[in-house]
Amino acid sequence: MLVITGNFFLAIAVHTFILPYEILSGGVAGIAVSVSRLTGVRSDLIITILIWVLFALGAFFLGKKFTVHTISSSVLYPIFLNILAANPIQVSIDPLLASLYAGLVAGFGIGLVFRTGASTGGMDVPPLIIHKYTNIELSQLVLIVDLLTVLLGVFVYGIEAVLLGFISVWATSIAINRVLVFGGQEARSVMIITDKVDEVVHMIDTVLERGSTLLEAQGGYTREQRQVVLSVINMTQYPELIKQLNLIDPKAFVIATEATEVKGNGFSFDYKV
Repeated sequence: MLVITGNFFLAIAVHTFILPYEILSGGVAGIAVSVSRLTGVRSDLIITILIWVLFALGAFFLGKKFTVHTISSSVLYPIFLNILAANPIQVSIDPLLASLYAGLVAGFGIGLVFRTGASTGGMDVPPLIIHKYTNIELSQLVLIVDLLTVLLGVFVYGIEAVLLGFISVWATSIAINRVLVFGGQEARSVMIITDKVDEVVHMIDTVLERGSTLLEAQGGYTREQRQVVLSVINMTQYPELIKQLNLIDPKAFVIATEATEVKGNGFSFDYKV
């Protein structure tokens, strides 16, 4: 269901925003917008051809696992696109908004597909193939391919269209990231360096009702051996933690980072502060 829903939203983004407003987004839709202007061939036809050509390349170079995970998207996405083409949805908005919402809706759909471990195929394939035969990071390859896809349109549409395309690429990446971490409980990972380790551990255990871990550490300058308190707490508990630390040890050194997904006792289940 996630693969079906994800491909449907991706098709909506392409049909409703990208193609009508000729937005130079990343992926096969972005290429289709440029190629269609140069050749006169319908954009939806170009997308279908590219999807199947890239799927064939992926199946050849990436093997059976890729084929199994991607074939659903390679079939569903063109079907949904053709259904929407037969039943057009017309939205009249500013091109800037069209670019933004194209990225958000497409990113939402792609994120749903990624959550299943599957791929949407298309322009995911070239980065995957290059990554297989090189040591270049996949995230860098994806970004490079998307940027090149958008820049392709500079010769056809000009710099303004390219800048609009960058908005769409950015919005897509934001939406994908949000969908991938959706459902994970937001928390903060806190590392505390203090001379009053026992008091801090007791406070975390009794006041915040959270667990803690003691890490063995060594001062870089003094070479002094000491313990560092590591704990993961709810976002809403952070102000109380700082308040209690100021009472115990005002000189405590605190490092706090956001943890977008935490699993385990106290976080895998509902927890009320």
